[in-house]
Amino acid sequence: MDALREKARALLEGGTVKVVIGYAGGSDPQRARAVFVRDAAQADQLIWNETCRQNLATYLNKPEVKALGKPALVARPATLRSLLQNAVESQLADEAVLALAVADGQVVELPTFAAIEEYLAQQPHGLTAEQQQELSRLAALSLEERWAFWSAELGRCIKCFACRAACPLCYCDRCIVEVNQPQWIPVASDALGNLEWNVVRAMHLAGRCVDCGSCADACPEGIRIDLLNRVLAQEALGSFGAEPGYSTRKDYALAAYKPDDKEEFIR
Repeated sequence: MDALREKARALLEGGTVKVVIGYAGGSDPQRARAVFVRDAAQADQLIWNETCRQNLATYLNKPEVKALGKPALVARPATLRSLLQNAVESQLADEAVLALAVADGQVVELPTFAAIEEYLAQQPHGLTAEQQQELSRLAALSLEERWAFWSAELGRCIKCFACRAACPLCYCDRCIVEVNQPQWIPVASDALGNLEWNVVRAMHLAGRCVDCGSCADACPEGIRIDLLNRVLAQEALGSFGAEPGYSTRKDYALAAYKPDDKEEFIR
């Protein structure tokens, strides 16, 4: 934390950035909150520990945050991947944000997309053993058992859209759930509407999701939205070789066509 606070003070005092978006303690001791440090004297608010899970990249596309000036962003590896994926989708310009990667007591400045790519190339890729076991257990279920599992999970959805608010790749000015002429997805929380909302959102993230887990972490009902996204991410990886957020090449599954793409999904 000391290194992070010193870095934030130096960046703000030198005018390199106008705001440092990082983490601070809040009312929940298990979950840090976002903080916007605009004065070097406030840098002591910044913390860095296991409670710093939220993907702070979700704030970068908000007009009120853009109005603050160039930001520095405290970033986990998944957050860095979010920056590159936003760049691929023309939502973020190079050098518009200074990423601060924290590891082993050091703070690494990553001022460009190229620097972020180089840093991520040295980080572990793929699922953890625990995540892979979860997917394997789910895949081993029969279709009826899987339907029962997801019906129970999504049946708890209260349509608060906290998952959408927490996601750095849900940046549409108008979401499909806000369209009422015609109304594609019911506003009320019900079995069919919950299924439509969560599946449509997961499909929009297929081949784009960087597996930061912020959606599930924000869900007040504890729904495993991250698991649903992870299932589709593995499908996109297997069928299209899509591993989003590691480069600024426009080759993620929903934006690129390749003649040798597999077509097993066509029946």
